[in-house]
Amino acid sequence: MTWLITGGAGYIGAHVVHAMAEAGERAVVYDDLSTGIAERVPPEVPLVVGSVLDGERVARTLAEHEVTGVVHLAARKQVGESMDRPLHYYRENVEGLRVLLEAVTRAEVRAFVFSSSAAVYGTPDVDLVTEETPCVPISPYGETKLAGEWLVRATGRATGLATASLRYFNVAGAARPELADVGVFNLIPMVFERLTQQEPPRIFGDDYPTPDGTCVRDYIHVADLAEAHVAAARALQSSPGLDLTLNIGRGEGVSVREMIDTINAVTGYDIPPTVTPRRPGDPARVVASADRIATELGWRAKRDLHDMVTSAWQGWVHRHPEAARA
Repeated sequence: MTWLITGGAGYIGAHVVHAMAEAGERAVVYDDLSTGIAERVPPEVPLVVGSVLDGERVARTLAEHEVTGVVHLAARKQVGESMDRPLHYYRENVEGLRVLLEAVTRAEVRAFVFSSSAAVYGTPDVDLVTEETPCVPISPYGETKLAGEWLVRATGRATGLATASLRYFNVAGAARPELADVGVFNLIPMVFERLTQQEPPRIFGDDYPTPDGTCVRDYIHVADLAEAHVAAARALQSSPGLDLTLNIGRGEGVSVREMIDTINAVTGYDIPPTVTPRRPGDPARVVASADRIATELGWRAKRDLHDMVTSAWQGWVHRHPEAARA
């Protein structure tokens, strides 16, 4: 098969492209490069620059490269931005997906992997989040991901398209430094930035009902995540009409304080964090049940927290050499 990977020049997308190539799958990248970086795409993988909102360009790409499967990662993904620009997020994430699915069905593509998010669950009050946990998103970003799942599933049922919606939890790390995340929107890079500036990392609230009072999250190495995409793609390839919805996490909780302690140990910095007030909407604990993906795909995460932090730090120093400790 030939897989079209939308958003394949992005942080997660590029890891998926490299994992696909290493697994011997043929890939084509489709990315508007609004946040993606062309140099992340392997030289042997074709790169088509375009928006998923451009149905004609998508259709030409599917035909010219004889695409038989799609992994759709192209999307806007910042929760805070989505609160300020909901119409933009619905246009990019929902309308863009609708246009893509229309082209996919016309081209008789057989398999479709959708990049979803744990944001569909909102603030679940459970010890482990399963795929049956009610979805109550609290941001336009989460809403667009849930609506996307509905679109993908409905299209599959109507056309026989094999589909998988993968709900990512907190993605971190890098397979190699040049593929690392360049954004500073999540906990790990936010701590790196503070340490580089010789400032204390921030903890947003330490009075949550958790063992150390700080929020607990499930972190997944981006290389493990990429391998889960390969497993999902191959499952769809061998099972026409398959419909999967799967969490991707380790099933292990890490508190903010534990994460900062690990980062200090890995980086060689020793700057104690400072506690600031809670941020609105932060749930105390969000940790995945990863049982279903193990059963359905035989996939389990292989890399641990130390691997994530170490590889993320190598990527940070690659772009910020001044951060390295002597």
